[in-house]
Amino acid sequence: MRALLRITGTALVFLLAALALPAALGTPTVMAAFDDLHAPRTDGAAPLPAPVAHDPAKPTAVVVVGEQGAVASDTLAPYEVLATTGAFNVYTVAAAGRPVPLTGGLDLVPDLTFADLDRLLGGAADVVVVPALPDVGESTTKPVTDWLNRQAAGGSLLLGVCNGSAVLASAGLLDGRAAATHWLRVDGVEDRYPAVDWARGTRYVDGGDIISTAGILSGIDGTLRVVERLVGPEAAVRAAAAIGWRHYRRDTAASMAQARFGPADTVVGLNTAFRWDRPTTGVLLTDGVGEIELASVFDTYGQSLAVRALAVGVEPVRSRHGLTFVPRAAPVTGDLDRLVVPGAEAADRYAVNWCLRHHSGHSLGRVVRPGHPRRCAHSGHRRRRRFPNQESAPFAVQRLVRRLLDHS
Repeated sequence: MRALLRITGTALVFLLAALALPAALGTPTVMAAFDDLHAPRTDGAAPLPAPVAHDPAKPTAVVVVGEQGAVASDTLAPYEVLATTGAFNVYTVAAAGRPVPLTGGLDLVPDLTFADLDRLLGGAADVVVVPALPDVGESTTKPVTDWLNRQAAGGSLLLGVCNGSAVLASAGLLDGRAAATHWLRVDGVEDRYPAVDWARGTRYVDGGDIISTAGILSGIDGTLRVVERLVGPEAAVRAAAAIGWRHYRRDTAASMAQARFGPADTVVGLNTAFRWDRPTTGVLLTDGVGEIELASVFDTYGQSLAVRALAVGVEPVRSRHGLTFVPRAAPVTGDLDRLVVPGAEAADRYAVNWCLRHHSGHSLGRVVRPGHPRRCAHSGHRRRRRFPNQESAPFAVQRLVRRLLDHS
């Protein structure tokens, strides 16, 4: 019996040692991949945002971002939905005016600081959208949570998108209420904020003066609910059609299956932990690009953890509805494994000319926009470099990203 126990104990020691080594090797890679999602820029660039127009006859809706950034889709999708209606003054706001990183390194220059907004309105905004912040629950979010309490006291309708609901909970604004959040976070927030009744299986919860949504893309449904309430259901129908959103249900939130991690998702963890040579995908920033078009690239690539996204361009750009974004690097193809051009119009307008102008001295690559590959060639080069033919992460990563985005 003792011999059996000794053999069993020895086997367990060897098993634990065998598991500890891969964990020790893979953990730094995983941590680095997560750190990349909201890594701040280091060059100190701080261009001015586009001047904002203000119509006092319209309600004002603002999307708040934190000092350490926010999730791209949580920020940009509600912004575009609200701006598409033409019924709101829509701004992004932050405690300070410097660029903040959205998922994957997309640097947004806020339209207004909190102080600017106070001077513009002389009171609270009509609608405040709260995206997920990477530092939720930490002291660095205090300027945001203090400001949110002031907005709530002033009568703002608050919309917590994805884990933006946890930001509202950390401000004490959801105590005693029902609320939705991302399926990946719901168990954790239940433990951290037990005074909130966390709902599952629905795209949003309308609690009157606070609306909260499930993960990421469910923020579109929550925003359409805001439009429905403040402007009317016909405006919500038009906004949903304009962005191609099929989940809108008048007067009610569409139900959704509660996603969970499964055994197959371990493939994603292994892919992240032991992929030390993650490819770099450049995302070309162009004037007039749609906000959701940008979010669809940065959030998808970022959430996959399979590639490193890099915003490239020559100078700051203005999006379709006037947001200011700042590239982090010049568009030099030789430094990239792939270049993505968000938006059909931008790809058609820029892809070929971009290739011809920027290949001096560099091997050739592949310039694509999601769903529409375009090849470029340059007669001055004998050697042709092919970018990887995969237009997305491996299947297991795609499946998990789809669930992370609450896309169905």
